Amino acid sequence: MSTLAWFACASLVVWLWLLLGQGFFWRTDQRLPRPRDRRDGPHARVGREEWPGVVVVVPARDEAGVLPLSLPSLLAQDYPGRAEVILVDDGSTDGTGRLAEALAARRGGLPLTVASPGEPGPGWTGKLWALRHGMTLARARGPEFLLLTDADIAHAPDSLRRLVSAALDDDRDLVSQMARLRTASPWERLVVPAFVYFFAQLYPFRWINAARPRATAAAGGCVLLRTETAVAAGVPDAIRSAVIDDVSLARAVRAAGGRIWLGLAEGVDSVRPYTGLGELWRMVTRSAYAQLRYRPSLLLGTVVGLALVYLVPPVALVAGLAAGDAAAAWAGGTAWAVMTGTYVPMLRHYRQPAWTAALLPFTASLYLVMTVDSAVLHHRGRGGAWKGRVHPGGRTAAEGTEFTARHGE
Repeated sequence: MSTLAWFACASLVVWLWLLLGQGFFWRTDQRLPRPRDRRDGPHARVGREEWPGVVVVVPARDEAGVLPLSLPSLLAQDYPGRAEVILVDDGSTDGTGRLAEALAARRGGLPLTVASPGEPGPGWTGKLWALRHGMTLARARGPEFLLLTDADIAHAPDSLRRLVSAALDDDRDLVSQMARLRTASPWERLVVPAFVYFFAQLYPFRWINAARPRATAAAGGCVLLRTETAVAAGVPDAIRSAVIDDVSLARAVRAAGGRIWLGLAEGVDSVRPYTGLGELWRMVTRSAYAQLRYRPSLLLGTVVGLALVYLVPPVALVAGLAAGDAAAAWAGGTAWAVMTGTYVPMLRHYRQPAWTAALLPFTASLYLVMTVDSAVLHHRGRGGAWKGRVHPGGRTAAEGTEFTARHGE
């Protein structure tokens, strides 16, 4: 066989393994558990005669553009228990805090508190500094649960009720949903479903939710967290330098003995527009190299892996057909077909045409370049840049947690 055919066969083997051996990551059936009664477990409740108190914490920095679409949905939550919202205005220059107060005065609903944490302390990322301030204020209210949600996330009226029911019914300490991101513009339709697909491939939801978990992650846009578990895990202080804060949070909770559930959202939607490729590019480059622990060796392995898994199949098919290399064409075409088939369920979740699954190699090539650019930005001292701030540290999520444990900080 030709060299190209060997590469195509290697890619096909990888895709067959991904199809069957990576936690069925491509399936989209991990959704919020249906409410049910439980009579066992330390936190079990029978029925819903008593609903626990919840404080919603929303870190916000220059979010005046999306707040009118998201904040009213939180204030309008149909929750039978005691609940309130704390919005932490993290040094906004566009009147985010004043707008939030005006929306609450006009729309009513759950009580709203707007607070400001000041500039981040040494070693803190901006979002986690804001979360720390909001969670401190929230714990003073004595809630059983905290809902940590981003300022661009809109919630259906029953969202909080379903999250709490899921946590209580299945005795979970952290329940997180991957919000449905916007897919209005052409670039959003091309890039966004793949973003969630790649995340699920890296952190298979079934593995996370299993009785004996093999992976740990959360989605930062929507995290319901038991307050006592947050205290036991020492968050957010234990992960204060993390760029990928949601995965770091989940790991800290798991290390403290907490039980986690993660799935795709229904009724939890991001309203943030990414109208051009540049905005999506910045979203990915902010954390891509951090995901690789800032290691050049992992970057090289990722580039080679992405090329082998996503780019070799279409190249082998086209070149094999052109050169009369039947083995390369067959292996490349079969690998591309498996790849396309695994992507279709995510496209259906995002209500996109199934035929666009064939474009995944092109989208993967964009992510490959974004990942390299993320590394370049890091080495130029601009890594982790977000809304006018550059992440000051160089430690990964796991390293930050280990550093805290070693030094008792």
